[in-house]
Amino acid sequence: MAGLRARRGPGRRLLVLSTLGFCLMLQVSAKRPPKTPPCPPSCSCTRDTAFCVDSKSVPKNLPSEVISLTLVNAAFSEIQDGAFSHLPLLQFLLLNSNKFTLIGDNAFIGLSHLQYLFIENNDIWALSKFTFRGLKSLTHLSLANNNLQTLPRDIFRPLDILSDLDLRGNALNCDCKVKWLVEWLAHTNTTVAPIYCASPPRFQEHKVQDLPLREFDCITTDFVLYQTLSFPAVSAEPFLYSSDLYLALAQPGASACTILKWDYVERQLRDYDRIPAPSAVHCKPMVVDGQLYVVVAQLFGGSYIYHWDPNTTRFTKLQDIDPQRVRKPNDLEAFRIDGDWFFAVADSSKAGATSLYRWHQNGFYSHQALHAWHRDTDLEFVDGEGKPRLIVSSSSQAPVIYQWSRTQKQFVAQGEVTQVPDAQAVKHFRAGRDSYLCLSRYIGDSKILRWEGTRFSEVQALPSRGSLALQPFLVGGHRYLALGSDFSFTQIYQWDEGRQKFVRFQELAVQAPRAFCYMPAGDAQLLLAPSFKGQTLVYRHVVVDLSA
Repeated sequence: MAGLRARRGPGRRLLVLSTLGFCLMLQVSAKRPPKTPPCPPSCSCTRDTAFCVDSKSVPKNLPSEVISLTLVNAAFSEIQDGAFSHLPLLQFLLLNSNKFTLIGDNAFIGLSHLQYLFIENNDIWALSKFTFRGLKSLTHLSLANNNLQTLPRDIFRPLDILSDLDLRGNALNCDCKVKWLVEWLAHTNTTVAPIYCASPPRFQEHKVQDLPLREFDCITTDFVLYQTLSFPAVSAEPFLYSSDLYLALAQPGASACTILKWDYVERQLRDYDRIPAPSAVHCKPMVVDGQLYVVVAQLFGGSYIYHWDPNTTRFTKLQDIDPQRVRKPNDLEAFRIDGDWFFAVADSSKAGATSLYRWHQNGFYSHQALHAWHRDTDLEFVDGEGKPRLIVSSSSQAPVIYQWSRTQKQFVAQGEVTQVPDAQAVKHFRAGRDSYLCLSRYIGDSKILRWEGTRFSEVQALPSRGSLALQPFLVGGHRYLALGSDFSFTQIYQWDEGRQKFVRFQELAVQAPRAFCYMPAGDAQLLLAPSFKGQTLVYRHVVVDLSA
């Protein structure tokens, strides 16, 4: 028996140990804590919080129950779209002390429960208008101590219940891009810590909340290419006839006066008709007593007057213009004096004479020879103070001013504009109570002169080598001057009311223009630039709000 007990000892001990081990395993298993949720190596996590340092991207394998996330010293610089969309329960997000430079559109999309967002002490220099889209529960937002110089308009619009905003420590440039923020700060219920301007110098260290809105001059304008007419032209004249808008263009290259019609539906100029004119230099439309006439001035082959026949819907020649009187026309000017219609032709030949024609019953008849033997280049009719005047410019002498005599029923020479020895073009405009002349010169500076009651005085000289055309014009409350050149692009100047001078405003890619023409067409304000060397360009005047 004893031997038997001895032989059974080891087996029984093994059984007992096995049984004990099994029991211990059961005991240990029963006391094991719950399984730890997933957590990236760079983070410390609990069931609902995560604190991450030196992460190379926004951690993806975080517990879905996380409601608080902190990222510090992250090893990436851009927060991309939907970067946190895998954490839909997030309520607190702290992104301080990183090197973030860019936050993409919709970076926080999907975080509809987020209440606190802190993005402080980073290098963010710009934000998108849609950066905070979807954050409908956000109450606290801090962008303090970044490099923000401006903020897009309405960036805070999606934040319906935002109660606290911190923008301190940013180098805000208080120009027109910040105007909306000044307006928003004046009306929002959000508590905003005081923020200060870093620039421009006149607003430096000023509190943004205290900036007066009147100090922001944020409306500017621009001329943008609107339509290209694929042909050269040397004159452009808009006109209204039977409630429609038309444009007459002299095209010597096409041997025609081309008539275009404004299409109010397509908002474009369309081909309408053509008048044969092998060497046209000017096509001047005139609507007299409801009838449409076009004076066609040509360098060779004589000049003519055409009449539009509404019954046959075509132009027919009405009369010739005396070729012995008008030899080399250069410009046409049409006007009314005391109810009578006139047109004048500037003649640039050695033997011709600038002449005046008057409408009488059924045609235009020679009324007066104005200026002979002087190579006249341009005409400008001025009807101011009840005293009609005609100014004639010449390439061989100073411009001459004629005044209408109601007694003699003709123009009488009044004097010369002695400040300019020669001029290719002459135009006028009024600014306030003052009258001005603009004179372009091919060699030498173009001049701006002001009428002083008894004489003109020079107020400005504009560099303009090779200039044959200039035109002052008014669009809304904006006054401009277009100055062309055969050797460089066209310059647009804008009138500075304070300085009473034109300042350079914009350069247009128009070479060798022969005229400029302002044409309002419905809500489109157009500037036409017929060019002798290239296409005729149509620019549209647009108003730009820099605070938008």
